[in-house]
Amino acid sequence: MALNIPGIIVMAGFYVLILGTGIWASMRSKKEERKCTGDGMEITLLAGRNINLLVGIFTLTATWVGGGFILGIAEAVYNPTLGLVWALMPVPYVLTFFLGGFFFAKPMRENRYITMMDPFQQKYGNVLSSALILPALVADVLWVARTLVSLGGTLSVILDLHYVYSICISSVVAIIYTLLGGLYSVAYTDVIQLILIFVSLWVCVPFLLTSPNSLDISLTAFNATFQAPWVGKLEAQDAGKWIDDFMVLALGGLAYQAFYQRILSASSYTQAQVTCFASSAFCLVLGIPSILVGAVAASTDWNMTAYGLPTPYERGQAGSILPLALHHLTPHYISIIGIGAVAAAVMSSMDSALLSSASMFSSNIYKNICRKQASDREMQWVIRISVVVVGLAGTALTFLDNSVLVFWLVGVDMSYTIMFPQLVCVLFFKISNGYGATVGFFSGMVLRFMSGEPLINLPPLIHYPGCRLDAEGRLTQFFPFRTTIMLTTIVSILFFSYLASLIFNKGLLSERWDVFGISQEQGKKVVQAETKNPAASKQLLDTSC
Repeated sequence: MALNIPGIIVMAGFYVLILGTGIWASMRSKKEERKCTGDGMEITLLAGRNINLLVGIFTLTATWVGGGFILGIAEAVYNPTLGLVWALMPVPYVLTFFLGGFFFAKPMRENRYITMMDPFQQKYGNVLSSALILPALVADVLWVARTLVSLGGTLSVILDLHYVYSICISSVVAIIYTLLGGLYSVAYTDVIQLILIFVSLWVCVPFLLTSPNSLDISLTAFNATFQAPWVGKLEAQDAGKWIDDFMVLALGGLAYQAFYQRILSASSYTQAQVTCFASSAFCLVLGIPSILVGAVAASTDWNMTAYGLPTPYERGQAGSILPLALHHLTPHYISIIGIGAVAAAVMSSMDSALLSSASMFSSNIYKNICRKQASDREMQWVIRISVVVVGLAGTALTFLDNSVLVFWLVGVDMSYTIMFPQLVCVLFFKISNGYGATVGFFSGMVLRFMSGEPLINLPPLIHYPGCRLDAEGRLTQFFPFRTTIMLTTIVSILFFSYLASLIFNKGLLSERWDVFGISQEQGKKVVQAETKNPAASKQLLDTSC
């Protein structure tokens, strides 16, 4: 197939614009570093904790409205076995942002943490916190992979550009401007990207809705025509899985460093809350075009298009339905505009995942464990190397699977079942300690592994109520098992934390076996209560951390 030269020119212009914005933002970052007498790492990772309100709203929204969001919603609506009722992404994100703004932002900001792993490191020590970082890093790598998959599929369909080339080019561009200026580059490029997403998608929608090869989507919403109704249906036997998916998307996002990076970069708690609430509204609005794309695709007689039969679903290309719809149901120049929306969405999420993982590795592992005396210059290089490594790892994974939803769900799944319970306990339950966190970590991992995952062909060893074959013949759990695992993990952490505290503080086991030092911690708390001296209390607290 011949390359789409006009489309490639448009994409080249888009990448130049993004790189130019990233370079400008990196210059601003260096200017702030020269003015600031504090920690240079805070400038790179948190933009000096002084990000503009509007920029903060744009960058938080753009982080969540990524390629997986845009293509995943369209894929779910178009898929005849799912439909609109299973396109859950926009609504759970409203809950994510409201819970984050009301409950999680305050303790994170009051303690002036740099990453979401800081409370673990201060309370549990370096060894356990390092183990807990691994699921978060894996989730970020999967995030990079799913965003690149979404762009690679789009460019290969519309530009006739080879899948490998499109992924590699996009990966290199995102890595370069993330390297240049840290959060400043990421945030200001997100502003450009979010504007492109909004404008490009809404420009394409009218052309899709008036395509001569498609029926009125209101007629196909509840009536089977070319395929099952695109609204879909929720059977009583599927309710447990629907609830589980909803909770995974709503609460799993609260265990991502990218979320707290935006919260901690705000200049005040109030600004952080406003950022969350405003971003939730933007997510709802930006989900509408993808819903319409999926609905139009489900209402299309593909035999009347150049694509022909069998349909994209029958060919296993449901994950590429958005670019396919743009390519075959809109004028050529409109489909090129649509590329900009997907590319912008991909870049806005990928750079966030790159910086997120780099933040945790550089701050929590390298700075706090390996090289406590590392200079700002040395830390800058560590951050850059981390960005490159995560980018390359995520890029490599894209060649293993081409479904956006696979990477999306597996990544968020890990955050929900493993990291979210740990974060809740360390922030809101003083009784939690290293023993409970260790038991909770391993119990959550084992239960999740034994529950199986059809998306990666992992058979279940535990059959929850309602476990049966799905529409594609895969053995699937229709019970809200991930929510059950999450709640079990929280209970395990709290119960075994209490049990360990009881054993050591009552002298049932010698203090020499207390590897997490909870008996010593209890003694310090007693001293603080007795002295009632703020200065002394602060000194003791610093020592325990």
